[in-house]
Amino acid sequence: MELRGARVLVSGPTSQVAQAVVRALAPGSRVFGLGRLKRPEERRALEALGVEPIAADLAGELPALPEVDFVLHFAVVKSGDFAKDLRANAEGSGMLLSRCRGARAFLHVSSAAVYQYAGHARAAEDSPLGDNHRVLMPTYSLAKIAAESTVRFAARELGVPVTIARLSVPYGDAGGWPWYHLLMMKAGVPIPVHREQPNVYNPLHEDDYVAHLPRLLALASVPATTLNWGGSEPASIEEWTAWLSELTGLPAKLEPTERALGSLELDLTRMHEKLGRTRVGWRDGLRRMVAARSPELLKR
Repeated sequence: MELRGARVLVSGPTSQVAQAVVRALAPGSRVFGLGRLKRPEERRALEALGVEPIAADLAGELPALPEVDFVLHFAVVKSGDFAKDLRANAEGSGMLLSRCRGARAFLHVSSAAVYQYAGHARAAEDSPLGDNHRVLMPTYSLAKIAAESTVRFAARELGVPVTIARLSVPYGDAGGWPWYHLLMMKAGVPIPVHREQPNVYNPLHEDDYVAHLPRLLALASVPATTLNWGGSEPASIEEWTAWLSELTGLPAKLEPTERALGSLELDLTRMHEKLGRTRVGWRDGLRRMVAARSPELLKR
């Protein structure tokens, strides 16, 4: 799919993940950014990038939306309130797809959090689903599963081609989970890790997930296409905090506990077949993240 010159709606445009997307697309496409935009500075920041802001709450009613070629649905609500989060993430996703039923393709960004915890077994697209993130975010996994089902129904009912991408650990210049770990290291706060170590994930750098967007949209179909989405090079929390420690000299204090997310490595066979392998290795990506956000922390 050619995005240059296209009309693209991006939900959640001020989020950590979607920031890189709107920055990359705005120079060559007409980009609409749909979000709550409660602070004036959020709207101004989007406008400075050339993005046309649309204030809307997926837990409420959507306003009239412009006709677009593509929808990139990154928005997520994690309030901890089941009624609100199911309404925003499941019903809101269905409503967004319905309002954009003329789009050529709709990318629904889901999460690897939909999978049932299975120790160190890699999760494939047909692996059992479950309440993976309950220990930290009580509504998140169930709301993501509900949202996928709503989007699948809407795709079939309305005939809109959809791709559902189950995202692992996104990170980059805007931050991400490894960045929060670095902040904890800086503050001397222990980092909780699941007792069943190592805790392995598939960190995905923003350069790679932005590069994947045209191909993800090209995969959109009725019924919806579903695939895992992560970095080709897996890494554990233990490994990336050790690397951050090597880069900065800050010690990483890991605290094994049952109240932490467990290992969730993805089987990326389908992604590699459809999208190819990612290019940014996690060590280089984390070094770039620190250099972009706090260069003073890097050891000379």
